[in-house]
Amino acid sequence: MWQAPSDIVLISDPRVAAVPVRECGEPLADMRGRLRVDTRMADPAGAYAHLREGLATRLEQAERLLPAGYHLLLVEGYRPIPTQRGIFDAYVAELHEAYPGISPEEAHVAASRYVSPVEVAPHTAGAAIDLTLCDPDGVEYDMGTQVNDNPEESGGACYTAAPGISAEARGHRKILAAALEPAGLVNYPTEWWHWSYGDRYWAFTVSAEHAHYGPVEF
Repeated sequence: MWQAPSDIVLISDPRVAAVPVRECGEPLADMRGRLRVDTRMADPAGAYAHLREGLATRLEQAERLLPAGYHLLLVEGYRPIPTQRGIFDAYVAELHEAYPGISPEEAHVAASRYVSPVEVAPHTAGAAIDLTLCDPDGVEYDMGTQVNDNPEESGGACYTAAPGISAEARGHRKILAAALEPAGLVNYPTEWWHWSYGDRYWAFTVSAEHAHYGPVEF
């Protein structure tokens, strides 16, 4: 099993779960028509294309910070709670099958490298976006892995600071970060494509007193 570097705080960390949430009641906004939205994770209700308005406006700011020839390509935003639970449970089951000796606790922590446990999941709060970069024609740039490649299948290359990716891919990840960080987003360091604002992981990372967004119904 691919181990996360010891300096990475996983989203399952008790310190993240301990961050209080003061729900601000901000609505979910449809990003279709506002930024480029990919359909690979589309659901019939269109939930995937929705984000809290505070995150939406920050992504629009980040889009303006990108160099010429680069655009954000949004892949998945809001995720209903049952969907999130199903993805997490399926990955836990996959880990148990691949590593029969793993304990339930170890599988829970290992799964959180790639999928957030429901109780702290920023996607269910509309506070996270999985995204990449594309050119004006919608062709995706080389980022070192595909969006949603897990640590096992990517050999750890999905980690944002992975050492084994090409110089070109590393440069593209830096371009992405150089636009998103000034707009107020934080990255989950096991997934170069996952960025959030206003959730518990964001609050923990920036030392905010509380998160702005908790789980919300679509």
